[in-house]
Amino acid sequence: MKKKQANKLKILNDPIYGFIQIPNSLIFDIIEHPYFQRLRRITQMGFSNLVYPGANHTRFHHAIGCMHLMQKVITVLRFKQVAISKEEENALYIAILLHDIGHGAFSHALEHSIVNGISHEEISLRFMKELNKEFGGKLTLAIEIFEGKNPRKFLYQLISSQLDIDRLDYLKRDSFYTGVTEGNISSDRLIAMMNIKNDELVLEKKGIYSVEKFLIARRLMYWQVYLHKTGLVAENILVNVLKRAKELAEKGEELYASSSLKYFLQNPITANNFTEKTLEMFSKLDDFDVLSAIKEWVHHKDKVLSLLSKMIVDRKLLRIEIQKNNFEASYIQKKQDYAVKKLQILKEDAHYFVFHQQISNQAYNLKSPILILNKKGKLKDIAKASDQLNIEALTIPVIKHFICYPK
Repeated sequence: MKKKQANKLKILNDPIYGFIQIPNSLIFDIIEHPYFQRLRRITQMGFSNLVYPGANHTRFHHAIGCMHLMQKVITVLRFKQVAISKEEENALYIAILLHDIGHGAFSHALEHSIVNGISHEEISLRFMKELNKEFGGKLTLAIEIFEGKNPRKFLYQLISSQLDIDRLDYLKRDSFYTGVTEGNISSDRLIAMMNIKNDELVLEKKGIYSVEKFLIARRLMYWQVYLHKTGLVAENILVNVLKRAKELAEKGEELYASSSLKYFLQNPITANNFTEKTLEMFSKLDDFDVLSAIKEWVHHKDKVLSLLSKMIVDRKLLRIEIQKNNFEASYIQKKQDYAVKKLQILKEDAHYFVFHQQISNQAYNLKSPILILNKKGKLKDIAKASDQLNIEALTIPVIKHFICYPK
């Protein structure tokens, strides 16, 4: 009996864009791959749901949304007589689908604790190369575009620039799921205004106000959502939980953990020793491994690990103070002394509960400008083309300092 062929031309229903069509069977097979399915188990916004209870959407949602927007972009550009071949179209879908595939559990927390010296972009590239082997070289062009090695500059700009498809989706999506309306940008209008000039991605002048709103929305989302003080505290506590667990595991302490999490706790992982086996273990690691371990670690005999884990599980977090200037050394010392006394911990463990860092936000970077195309065919940086003075102000990085300590 002949094996029944799977229907690969599926339609997905997205709460933001409505129906999303999977363009062809290659894209379907990539989405079906276990590497990509893992993204269903990685939240897009880490611990933001401790502040915004609706923010439980995943990297899977986001990647599919990006692919949908890319379909719209290609339709718009072809309508404006920009030649994009079938191969380039497919490569753009693959590159944008896989741009975040290297994100670890809870997104950025892993990069600062148990996987060191290798960024999620580098891990994404390794996943893409591995998939390329499995799919018989069909991802070669997508990888070339992702690495910025393709001669057509705008192909890379659609994947990574200040007005890339990634940002157009995550701002709208994160705004929807958090309920923070300030981030709700008009991605349709921005895409309709896109064009290509001298092989660069540009925006027609009619879209200038949509770009202004997009830049301001990005700034507001950073301060209100991505760098929200509660989210900051939770993410940093998570980093410290994983650091402490790794410290204990390296000393031979017995810790409850899934096999994939155990692998990263027991082995020092850097860019140099990130082997095929490491990639395979990484592909099995997700938010569930980390959360189930933390729930168990609440009962661990190591006081530091237990206290930190309990803070996350019960949402009884550290206090945070944010200010423009750096904190005085004497003030930090005072907080550390207080932590030692209150939590009855060793002095050398105080840094797990009292820590200070800086955060910065630059809504617009002049180094890779958003170019506005006027009716005469001339190009101008949005910061110069806009009559809004605050666009110029958005180019200045805003730096703030924070300190966390027990309540």
